[in-house]
Order: sequence, then C-alpha cells, then structure tokens
Amino acid sequence: MVSAEARLAELGIVLPAAAAPVASYVPVVVHGGLAYVSGQLPFVDGKLVTGRLGEDVSLDDGIAAARACGLMILAQLRATDISLDRVARIVKLGAFVNSAANFTDQPKVANGASDLMFEVFGVIGRHSRAAVGVPALPLGAAVEVDAIIALNSD
Repeated sequence: MVSAEARLAELGIVLPAAAAPVASYVPVVVHGGLAYVSGQLPFVDGKLVTGRLGEDVSLDDGIAAARACGLMILAQLRATDISLDRVARIVKLGAFVNSAANFTDQPKVANGASDLMFEVFGVIGRHSRAAVGVPALPLGAAVEVDAIIALNSD
C-alpha cells in the first residue's frame, strides 16, 4: 500500500499553509484516537472563495472550493504534527454549502472534498458525510468542511 504522504506527491498535490483560526477555537483536537478537525474554509491560490451557490458561484467552482477545504483539512493535520500516514480512516466529513434557496446540489459540491479523500487515502478515505445548505458562512465563504479522522497510534 502506498503511503498517503507518497500519494500526495504522486498526485502532484502541494498542501496549502494551514489557516489560522478566525475565532476562539483550535483547528484540531485529538482525543480517543480520533482527530476532530474544525470547519475549514476554501482558499484557492491564497484567496478565500466567497459567494453563494445558485447565485454567483457555479457548481464547478463550488466543487473546487470543497476540494480546497479538504486540502486545508489535511494541512491542519500536518500543522498539528500528525503525519497523513497515521490516518486509519476518514470517518466523517461535514460539508456546509452557502446556498441560494433553490440550490439543491449540496451533495455534488461536497464530492469535491469526498473525492479528494479517496484519491489520497484509497478505501480508508471513504467516509460517512453530511452535506447541508446554509444561508451564510463565516467571512462569506462559499463552502466549509469539517472532519472526524481515526488515527493509528504513533
């Protein structure tokens, strides 16, 4: 089995710098063999992706934004000195999509993060998930994704 760290290199993926919290919380809490990763916002080329799906953000851009959130989840693990090779399973992702009232493709948007986890981790990247439409997100972000990740011991 190829390590997750090696798989990133194979895919040509360079993780972004981990974003600093925008409020009073920590990005990652590890407890009982699980890493709880706080909601991550989408940064593409260092710029926050803002807007609302179904209004001023296309479905393709929303999918790319969710993928960017997934990359930030991985970056937060690394910033907490957790090697991606310690990941035993991506347990659950929660995707929050800044949506117009008539937008109903939240699951398609969330696939941006879900597909990334499968690309990097293979079968252990398959997870349970929630994809929820919301009327607003912090800083006007288009998407926010959080995660619960099972870890192997050191």
